[in-house]
This record gives sequence, C-alpha cells and structure tokens, in this order.
Amino acid sequence: MEIVTPGEPAMVAPVPVDSAASKTAATVPPRRGRGRPVGDREGRRTELLDAAMKVIADEGFAGMSLRKVAQRAGCTTGAVSYYFASKDEMLVAVIESRFDEFDKLLEIGDGAGAIRAMFERWLEITNPEDPGVWVAGFQLLAYARHEPTLAAAYQRRYARYRETFAAILAGGQRDGWVRRDIPADLLADQLSAMGDGWMMLFPIEPDRFGPKRVKALLDATMAMISPAA
Repeated sequence: MEIVTPGEPAMVAPVPVDSAASKTAATVPPRRGRGRPVGDREGRRTELLDAAMKVIADEGFAGMSLRKVAQRAGCTTGAVSYYFASKDEMLVAVIESRFDEFDKLLEIGDGAGAIRAMFERWLEITNPEDPGVWVAGFQLLAYARHEPTLAAAYQRRYARYRETFAAILAGGQRDGWVRRDIPADLLADQLSAMGDGWMMLFPIEPDRFGPKRVKALLDATMAMISPAA
C-alpha cells in the first residue's frame, strides 16, 4: 500500500485508454440539428412549390395550407416549415417561381427570330392537357387584388420582366429590326399583354390554337413590331 505523506497530493494511477474506442469516437460525424433536411435542398424546395401549385389548383387559394402541401408532397409539415415559415411566404415563392419561367423566355437571345421563338415557347408552357399550373396561377392573380404581399410580388417581378423585354426591343430598334415610331417600353407592354391573353385562352380553346393558327399569330406579331417597308 502506498503511504501518502501529509501535505503531498495523492498520486492517481492513469486510466488505460481504449485506442480503438477513441478512434471510433473521433470519426463519428456530429449529429445534425432536428428537422434539418439533407440532400438536394433546392430540388426539394422545387417539389414543394409544385405541390403547392397542385393544392391551389385542386382546392383553391383558401383551401391551401402548409399541412396540405406536406400531404401532397409526402412529407411532414415540419419539413415544409423549414423552407417556408408561413403560407404567405410559400405563396410569394410560388409567384416568384412562375416568373422565373418567364424570365427564361427572355434568355433566348436577340433578333427577330428570338422574339418569335419566345412567343412559341410562351404557348408551349401553357399546356392545355395539364391545366393545374394555369388554374393556380390565375387564382393567385385574382387573390393578389386583396393581398398586398402577393400584389407586391407580382408588381416587382412583372416590372423586372417588362424592363428586360423593353431593353431587348430597344436594342432591336437600334439595330433596325424593330419599328422606332413606338417607344420600346410601350411595345413591351403591348406584347406582354398579348402573350397573357393567349395564355388565358389557350387552355380553354386549345382547338383554336392549332399549328396553322399559331403560325399566323406569330407572323402577325412579327409584322406588328417590324419597321415599315
């Protein structure tokens, strides 16, 4: 037995360390926070927005909730809440996602052929066989009249779209393939309104928008913006 002299600290025998256990503990990754999704977050966010559009199309604006979106997407309400803190936040994100599609139309390029291709694509994304997106979009637009948050999102994104479109047309005026007697911003307004009208009627009257008529509409559109001969 070891004798300890008064006033001296007791010697404690070292505890043997299990090197294997120590190595295992060092390689265990830290635990993730609860509720935090893993994997392709942007892809998951897109799936939730698609689910929200379907819920709005099927049950209306008033019937849409984060819980119903979660049910449609096959996940928990908590998972939806991680991406969107409220119903209004999700609805604004839905509006933003729709305008993202329209912004892509303006990336086709410059020139008369690009403008024509843009309108062709505009009609293509209005699929009469899958009217869910169309129905949800117009429900949101109708309710935006009474919801300032939604109205602000529409105003902001539509203004950005028109500004970009007007810049493309102004470039066409400088290069000589767009008429100069009408300001570019007015032409952008007119053409955007025309495209919106096609988008509203195409799902309702798909037979009226057959290939021959679509070609005639596109020819007329290009004739409207081209300089006088």
